[in-house]
Amino acid sequence: MEKTWNNKAWFMVLPVLVLVAFSAVIPLMTVVNYSVQDTFGGNEFFWAGSEWFEEILNSERFWQAMGRNLIFSAIILAIEVPLGIFIALNMPRKGWGVPVCLVLMALPLLIPWNVVGTIWQVFGRIDIGLLGYTLSALGFDYNYVNDPFDAWVTVVVMDVWHWTSLVVLLCYAGLVSIPDAFYQAAKIDGASRWAVFRYIQLPKMQRVLLIAVLLRFMDSFMIYTEPFVVTGGGPGNSTTFLSIDLVKMAVGQFDLGPAAAMSIIYFLIILLLSWVFYTVMTNYDAGR
Repeated sequence: MEKTWNNKAWFMVLPVLVLVAFSAVIPLMTVVNYSVQDTFGGNEFFWAGSEWFEEILNSERFWQAMGRNLIFSAIILAIEVPLGIFIALNMPRKGWGVPVCLVLMALPLLIPWNVVGTIWQVFGRIDIGLLGYTLSALGFDYNYVNDPFDAWVTVVVMDVWHWTSLVVLLCYAGLVSIPDAFYQAAKIDGASRWAVFRYIQLPKMQRVLLIAVLLRFMDSFMIYTEPFVVTGGGPGNSTTFLSIDLVKMAVGQFDLGPAAAMSIIYFLIILLLSWVFYTVMTNYDAGR
């Protein structure tokens, strides 16, 4: 018996495809168009070919911003993933503490990015901010406005405070899906806490950890609003990541061609690194 195809389902998907076309595909094609052309105003464009791509790839400014992005993402992943796993492991599985912990974990995620930046901008000020004033009173020479190291510490701590909850919630979802029979068998066998984590909990969290690592890598590599609000990319260029440099080039300098080329390179780098993360982690999971 031949299978009957119902093409009416395509009409349900069509609005989504149209929305994606207007919100993603068409702007992307516009960026591609600007990346291979030059303009002197008056809506007149001239073919530039790969000139802007070569300019960006040969720019020391681009590679410095790229290095800062990679370092920041590496620090964020090294802190937030282990910290998120640790918190999820110590959260209650039953009782009234479950909803309380879940709400507390979700609170930072509900705050808009620009508000997070504003909170930490005020929080870290040495004149009126609680953190800055306290550190200064304790004798620490803390000033994120003038010191690059203090600016980096502030941005990293701010991101950890804002986004560790996402890792916690994902890991907690993986942990609560583990049947009690696994823990009972481990208890009968006399397994240690480390053995339970290594052979029961960690394998069951592999999939959610993959999602957590991918999301946190992409978010940290594309970070813009929080450091821009707190430091503006300074002091100097110490916290100028690729996203901030891109906005400065496109909006501040109005170099549309180089900015378009840089945005395409930026997009391809994120796509490539995300694919590498996904491939490595899925192959590791298959090998286990």
